[in-house]
This record gives sequence, structure tokens and C-alpha cells, in this order.
Amino acid sequence: MDMRTEKTRRSIINAFLKLRAKKPLEKISVKELSALAEINKATFYLHYHDIYDLSETLEREVVDSCLRGIRDPADIFRNTRGFIRDLEDSFVANEQLIKILFADSRSSSFVSLFETGLNAVIKSAYPDHEPSVEEQMMISYLIYGGYYTFFKYCDRGIKPVLELIEKLSDGIVQLYE
Repeated sequence: MDMRTEKTRRSIINAFLKLRAKKPLEKISVKELSALAEINKATFYLHYHDIYDLSETLEREVVDSCLRGIRDPADIFRNTRGFIRDLEDSFVANEQLIKILFADSRSSSFVSLFETGLNAVIKSAYPDHEPSVEEQMMISYLIYGGYYTFFKYCDRGIKPVLELIEKLSDGIVQLYE
């Protein structure tokens, strides 16, 4: 990608994140975003179909960034605490973007994208392994439960919340074994 294109893309993203931090996705217009990014609307449409396309692109990038923080996908079953620590590091590194992009009507999108992405990571690391229904349910439970618990209680201190999620996740996996 050439430097001008990248600079324009960065400008669009920065303007979007500023607006998104203040208002719901449905209230952001291309006109408003373009003015803030100091581009014309036609330039915006060269990069994205609409505001939702931009948002979904950024959401996927954040989820992919979180998934890249997982050193060994098999740890979800054999070293749950290590797996959760990898996720914690990834979530903390992306916390502000997660909170901005997945606020309001988009809150459930993160866990859905993350679960799909995690299953793809596990499948790519272990192509011959077909997870059982129980393993799939356990992964869903850990992802959805951990996510909602984290964001509901993270204002009380990230570290204690993450430590409890680690213990609970470890216990759930041990029950499954």
C-alpha cells in the first residue's frame, strides 16, 4: 500500500474512532466522518462501502490481533491458565479499541467474531482434530462467560477480575476432564 493511501486510511480510522468513542455506530454519518478526517466523501467510498463496512473491518482487525496473542491454541485444553493469560495480555493490549468498537449495539459482535476466529486458529493448528460437541460448548462457555464477566467487573480492577476468570476457567476444564 502506498504512503498516501495508508495516510488516508489512518485518517479515516482515527476520525472514526473519535466519533465512535462519543456516539453509537448508527449515529455516525459518512459526511461527519469525512469532515473530521479532512477528506471528501468520495475518498471515503474508495476505501469502504459504508460506516458499517469500516466498523466491521476494524472489529475483525482487533479480534485478529487478540488471536495472534495466543501462543498455543491447544493450551485451552491442557494449560487453561496459560491460555487465559495469553488472552488477558491480548485483551489488555487491545482494551481501548475493544471498548470503543464493541460498545452499544455491537457488544455481542466481539464474542461471536472471537469464537469463530478461535475455532479457526485451533483448526489450523490441529487440522485432524474434530472438536467434540462438549469441547465446542466448553469453548463457547469460557469465551462468552469470560468476556461478559471481564467487561462487567473490569472497573473494579483488571487484575483481580482476570485472576478469578483464570481460576473459574481452570475449574471448568478440570470438570470436563
